[in-house]
Amino acid sequence: QVQLVESGGGLVQAGGSLRLSCAASGRTFSTYAMGWFRQAPGKEREWLAAIRWSGGNTYYADSVKGRFTISRDNAKNTVYLQMNSLKPEDTAVYYCAVVPVYSDYGDPYEYHYWGQGTQVTVSS
Repeated sequence: QVQLVESGGGLVQAGGSLRLSCAASGRTFSTYAMGWFRQAPGKEREWLAAIRWSGGNTYYADSVKGRFTISRDNAKNTVYLQMNSLKPEDTAVYYCAVVPVYSDYGDPYEYHYWGQGTQVTVSS
């Protein structure tokens, strides 16, 4: 079992930045990756980015490419999502999750464990 706790969300004005953190406890493996998703009211969960624990390879959805950066600190069992140039449409609950490394990172059903989410609100 893996426990994930997101933090770092809050209220920010359009054009601002936030850095989200996802702290993992329990067993983690080099054959797994971490992903970030978000879900806005009335919308389906949307994949944002993923990173492999072992090599640090990163993958991004087109909607956030160039604005968001995923990174990890393996020693701290923590994954980050740096969000820049935020827009009101980025408002959502943001989740981190664990996925086998050989998976379709964009498919939420491939992910095994999920955090509780952290709210990000971007005002205009």
